[in-house]
Amino acid sequence: MATLNTKIRLYANKAVDFLKDVRLQDDGNGAYIKEWNLDIAQPTEAQLNALESQANEVESNQAQLQNRINEYGSIAEQIEYITENGLDAWQTKVAGIKSKYPKN
Repeated sequence: MATLNTKIRLYANKAVDFLKDVRLQDDGNGAYIKEWNLDIAQPTEAQLNALESQANEVESNQAQLQNRINEYGSIAEQIEYITENGLDAWQTKVAGIKSKYPKN
């Protein structure tokens, strides 16, 4: 199940500042919109629910990208790998990581 903030970003079709533009709150029964300061109408629950599958895909892709970043290592580690093993070996390694963590 996608998070409310991802659905709101998709609804707004832009970056949302969750400290100024939209304030969320959770009193123990799930997150909800407490304050809406965007220049577009606040979405209904039905409008947000309609974005569920798209939001799930966005979150899945974000998770896959984070997995890739973790496995690539730091820039310094990647440069060291290229220096020790060559560019072709590094490209093969990157292709394997991308294959292991595909985006939708």
